[in-house]
Amino acid sequence: QVQLVESGGGLVQAGGSLSLSCVVSGGTFSGYAMGWFRQAPGKEREFVAAIRVSGTLLPYGGSVKGRFSISRDNAKNTVYLRMNSLKPEDTAVYYCGAVPPLYYTDRYYRPDSYAYWGQGAQVTVAS
Repeated sequence: QVQLVESGGGLVQAGGSLSLSCVVSGGTFSGYAMGWFRQAPGKEREFVAAIRVSGTLLPYGGSVKGRFSISRDNAKNTVYLRMNSLKPEDTAVYYCGAVPPLYYTDRYYRPDSYAYWGQGAQVTVAS
């Protein structure tokens, strides 16, 4: 059974930085594309970033472009999300998802494309 566990969330002041980690177990991590999504109260789950099996990055979600960075370490079965210059509007629960490679690139941006999800990590940015 594939399991994803996020860590690294917390409370930070606007302008600060946080790093999230997502460890995958029970599956072949190197065979999954990985994505980060976020969901604020009352809103739909929003695409943040994704990285292919090859390590190629997909374009970031528009609101985080230039501030967030996704990376993966196959030796550690871990995907990371580095978040800089955080804003109050970045406040949300952040989820990592795993999916075998998809044929159509635009499906990486859709949460319903992902086969496995973590439990989420709360990120709160204070103004």
